[in-house]
Amino acid sequence: QVQLVESGGGLVQAGGSLRLSCVASGRNFRAYCMGWFRQAPGKEREFLAGISASGGRTRYADSVKGRFTISRDNAKNTVFLQMNSLKPEDTGVYSCAIDQAPYRALEDLNPAYWGQGTQVTVSS
Repeated sequence: QVQLVESGGGLVQAGGSLRLSCVASGRNFRAYCMGWFRQAPGKEREFLAGISASGGRTRYADSVKGRFTISRDNAKNTVFLQMNSLKPEDTGVYSCAIDQAPYRALEDLNPAYWGQGTQVTVSS
């Protein structure tokens, strides 16, 4: 059974930083692409960042490029999202997700499982 557990959310002022973590279990973590997504109030869930199984490749949504950094530690089954220069529009529930199958291309990331999410609130 796949389980994804996020942590690290909270309340931060605009311009501040947060680091989110997501611990995965139930899959051969090091074989799967991972991603971070966000759902803002009243909006659909959107892709933020993805990382290949090895961690050697990443991709970002334009809205977070240059501010957010995704990384992973395969020895600890954990994926991270470092968020800097936060803006009020970054407020939302942040969830990590694991790809539907192992050894797929990062560009084809299609999540099969999601974590419950962690709330991030950025005040102006």
